Amino acid sequence: MIRFEIHGENLTITDAIRNYIEEKVGKLERYFNNVPNATAHVKVKTYQNSATKIEVTIPLKNVTLRAEERHDDLYAGIDLINSKLERQVRKYKTRVNRKNRDHDIQDVFAALPDDQEIKNTYNTEEEHKDEDDIEIVRSKQFSLKPMDSEEAVLQMNLLGHDFFVFNDRHTDGTSIVYKRKDGKYGLIETTEE
Repeated sequence: MIRFEIHGENLTITDAIRNYIEEKVGKLERYFNNVPNATAHVKVKTYQNSATKIEVTIPLKNVTLRAEERHDDLYAGIDLINSKLERQVRKYKTRVNRKNRDHDIQDVFAALPDDQEIKNTYNTEEEHKDEDDIEIVRSKQFSLKPMDSEEAVLQMNLLGHDFFVFNDRHTDGTSIVYKRKDGKYGLIETTEE
């Protein structure tokens, strides 16, 4: 059962909005095996030009589902979010099945519906091919230098990159700084499970 944490910014989450989100995103439950503690974190934000931004994040054991959509119509945006999340589940499930055919590994997701439904999900074969193929065209190795996040941002800007991986000297863990769309910076800190 998916639990929902729905937060609105510049918008009051009415029962109608809550019910629509829970109904649409709740349909993803059919793809899960046994996930009693799945929580969908939903943020809905409206802007002055009446556009709406919807973000949904569902952290699971081996994968995190996340989709974001901006749309003038809140309900249409929720529909698009649901489609994106379903595509992510299908893509992940297809890759896991292909990778673990010979292993008896239990997955977070249940078996996919029949092939006809999968074919109906993709508009063209080209889109299907793009979804399934991952081609790594370049590989790099580098040593992680101990530094703080401010040094990492400076290093990232010097290199002209959008992100930078470093060893945080304060936490002694691997961290990542990145440039956000709004021009500010974000920090991702890793933890061991």
